[in-house]
Amino acid sequence: MSETTGASYASAGVDIEAGDRAVELMKEWVKKTQRPEVLGGLGGFAGLFDASALKRYERPLLASATDGVGTKVDIARQMGVYDTIGHDLVAMVMDDIVVCGAEPLFMTDYICVGKVHPERVAAIVKGIAEGCVLAGCALVGGETAEHPGLLGADDFDVAGAGTGVVEYDRLLGADRIRTGDAVIAMASSGLHSNGYSLVRHVVFDRAGMTLDQRVEELGRTLGEELLEPTKIYSLDCLALTRTTDVHAFSHITGGGLAANLARVIPDGLHATVDRSTWAPGAIFDLVGKAGQVERLELEKTLNMGVGMMAVVPAESVYVALATLADRGVESWVAGEITERGAHTTGAELVGDYAK
Repeated sequence: MSETTGASYASAGVDIEAGDRAVELMKEWVKKTQRPEVLGGLGGFAGLFDASALKRYERPLLASATDGVGTKVDIARQMGVYDTIGHDLVAMVMDDIVVCGAEPLFMTDYICVGKVHPERVAAIVKGIAEGCVLAGCALVGGETAEHPGLLGADDFDVAGAGTGVVEYDRLLGADRIRTGDAVIAMASSGLHSNGYSLVRHVVFDRAGMTLDQRVEELGRTLGEELLEPTKIYSLDCLALTRTTDVHAFSHITGGGLAANLARVIPDGLHATVDRSTWAPGAIFDLVGKAGQVERLELEKTLNMGVGMMAVVPAESVYVALATLADRGVESWVAGEITERGAHTTGAELVGDYAK
């Protein structure tokens, strides 16, 4: 074959030069996430983190998590906004890690695209880097993969994995929870990054709404609301562990509030959460009404306005709420821990939402 007619990587749809350009554009954002333990920079085959930093721990436990953003990426694609979806990715990973009391250390990402648009990839990494700063972790590396035969030119997906560390005797969880503990709710920033298959079906297929449609009760367009970044609670949760006695956290993601809270409630105890202590945001009411979705279906799919919960002793409530208020986190006492009855499960919602 001649050089002009032979097959090449480029003719198969993969643009190596565009990938190199994307790496150059993202370097400045990755640099903003650096911690003193990080060695080297982008370009190596592996990210390096100086584990000697763990020597200050008596018995360090490494905590790891991995996740993606789900179908929310399609909203970003349709709107052509790529610099916020990374916040969602970091939140999904690092807020899982902090639940056990672990300090987030570092994260890696995986970005899969149909065609590398350097500025677009750099914008995605910018969002991930900004999220890492909010979580207090370093972005030590990642991978951008171009798959022209599998994805459309504008299609993409993101995933990530993270690592944190917690001292063994400071590990949080079900074994610390006691009768009489209070359940503190922390407000979500909106839908976060769960339940978008239901949301998209309701607002687009059933209600016929469009992303550029302004919705008065939301105070902005539907697209702007759906793309609101997931709140990152990692540093807020760690601040709570320093100022008061936290027994457990629960990250409210897929499955809803009750199911996620039940994951940290020990056998024999029961968490009761009172709906009347808060009013879910307008987006939850919109999804419910537009799709005639029953309340229980909404509650097992969406966060209903609560993104993270903390279980603390009753005497620690004041300090916990004050700590969160000082950090700008809206929070309130939403429930309590009691003995489990014969017909109760790990956690349940009672009452009606505030108006």
